[in-house]
Amino acid sequence: NGLIRATSGALYYNGENIYEDGYNMKALRNQVGLVFQYPEHQLFEETVYKDIAFGPQNFGVNEKDALALADKMVKMVGLPHDVLEKSPFDLSGGQMRRVAIAGVLAMQPEVLVLDEPTAGLDPSGRHEMMQMFEQLHREQGQTIVLVTHQMDDVADYADTVWVMAEGKLIKTGTPREIFADPAWLKANQLGLPKTAQLAQQLAAKGFHFDPQPLTESELADQLVPQIGGGQRG
Repeated sequence: NGLIRATSGALYYNGENIYEDGYNMKALRNQVGLVFQYPEHQLFEETVYKDIAFGPQNFGVNEKDALALADKMVKMVGLPHDVLEKSPFDLSGGQMRRVAIAGVLAMQPEVLVLDEPTAGLDPSGRHEMMQMFEQLHREQGQTIVLVTHQMDDVADYADTVWVMAEGKLIKTGTPREIFADPAWLKANQLGLPKTAQLAQQLAAKGFHFDPQPLTESELADQLVPQIGGGQRG
């Protein structure tokens, strides 16, 4: 979203190079929301209400409408209404993260860029956070760009995958296309999702999978008939 200017090349959003002279960067940042790896570090206001409302007000939304947005967004990220009057610094780490994300969502961006938003969370917290983003994508129609090293999240949520190495794009495709070549993954310091790893172990014991399951539901769909048919492993 243009926070750091590239030293060379071009970056296009909706067909326009954002580095062209005269490009409206402020409008871009209203359309592309950026959630940092530790978004709770972005909090600074004395109440949750004010923190969430800060962004919209900075872009010209009046105080009444900004506070109404804050009320709506805090519900969207799964927090109780009573946190609005609290200091964000009195909340738990997971709640602080949700508040910070609500502040980005209050800008009502067309695109949401997530830089490893589940970093530091336990498995349950990570699942809840990713489910929240999936719901936003499904119900609000937001385009979501997820930067992650979690292959399970790639398998569970991604439509298209871009693999980067040393600042260069080395492969793109669907999750199934990306995970189809274990040797290539290993050569590029990537792994299979845990579900696919389990399927490989089961295949070594006589089970058959086609195509290779990448998610828990895909594994269950193929595994249950084989177990019901008397297959042992």
